[in-house]
Amino acid sequence: MIIADLSAVKVKAALSEMKLEQQLELIPLLKADGRKAINQLAVKLEKNEQKRQDELLRLQEMQVFESEARKIGYINIAGLDEAGRGPLMGPVVASAVILPENCIIEGLNDSKKLSEQKREELFVVVKECALAIGVGIASHTEIDEINILNATKLAMKRAIDDLGVNPDYLLIDAVKLTDIDITQESLIKGDSRSLSIAAASVIAKVTRDRLVSELATEYPGYGFEQHKGYGTQAHYDAIRKLGVTPVHRMSFLKNFL
Repeated sequence: MIIADLSAVKVKAALSEMKLEQQLELIPLLKADGRKAINQLAVKLEKNEQKRQDELLRLQEMQVFESEARKIGYINIAGLDEAGRGPLMGPVVASAVILPENCIIEGLNDSKKLSEQKREELFVVVKECALAIGVGIASHTEIDEINILNATKLAMKRAIDDLGVNPDYLLIDAVKLTDIDITQESLIKGDSRSLSIAAASVIAKVTRDRLVSELATEYPGYGFEQHKGYGTQAHYDAIRKLGVTPVHRMSFLKNFL
């Protein structure tokens, strides 16, 4: 491509058809062009490449715990996280995910930092990339019976059982499991520090959101599809107006009621 013979619009169109490596090779030529619009294309390419490199570095740093575990002989390293500890209704959902070594999933992060659309996209990618995925659920009834922390641990154990393979090392977001004979490491804010936990975070969150959306059709008027069961003003107003549902966590509503 002879840049000098093309307008800025045509150069931009040509760049959009190229592979990343080809675009980067053209940056010096774009910078050398005398036209400001062409120079700006070079600046944009450089910024995008810097963002990409920063993202790759972030993802590499999020594999440190998995890498350290592999160095001492562990193979099936599962990340665990949950979704739904705080809502007033519905289950708590946990997921266990085993990713392949040196797995790179761009954009993967703590599910709370992602938009709903991004979570849905990453849900598909994690499903395609993961070596094994397990999901465990503890119902609102179990939450009322044994409390939310114990219900969360129960859901996590069920997620491990659902993996289909036996993990030999667990990376868990802020929880330590008892009565389980697997080496484990609890990480505060693990969903933003470990790629495996971040993957589990996405699987758990999307799975629970879908379950709550189904409950929204069973119990219209509460807005479950919007607030996902959390204690928003709209949710409390709906309870005042319509009463509690069979899927509300009564232990969470004692003071309110």
